Amino acid sequence: MTIKLIAIGKTDDKNLIALINDYKKRLGFYIKFSLDIIPDIKNTKSLSEIQQKQKEGELILSKLNHADTLILLDENGKLLDSVGFSSYLQKHMNSGIKQLVFVIGGPYGFSEEVYKKANGKLSLSTMTFSHQMIRLFFIEQLYRGFTILRNEPYHHK
Repeated sequence: MTIKLIAIGKTDDKNLIALINDYKKRLGFYIKFSLDIIPDIKNTKSLSEIQQKQKEGELILSKLNHADTLILLDENGKLLDSVGFSSYLQKHMNSGIKQLVFVIGGPYGFSEEVYKKANGKLSLSTMTFSHQMIRLFFIEQLYRGFTILRNEPYHHK
């Protein structure tokens, strides 16, 4: 299985980029992982929230393969602790899927088309974080999940 993270908009902060790259490298010891950045939509001031979500949704859907399992990182998704998330990953690996795709949407969330295509929703917290920081938090949780599955000493209960 491979895991892909799709995110809207680039990360400008060099410190966040360095940390994201560090965890991407660490993940490479466990699984094939890729981060796919969709550029910010241009001229969003002339678009309604719905129009912006639709444009972003079209771009997100264009990055998917037919057989992908799509999980949205959404404030209304299921909350898991780190051990629960590691079990969630194991369940998907055991299911035989080829690619598990997680998506961080734009500032207004996802279009109805993306919600319809999704196979599930996860929430990383009841708090709100910037889209740039969520990338780091999510990739770190992926890494943590794999260390839990391997009983490695990174995670402490």
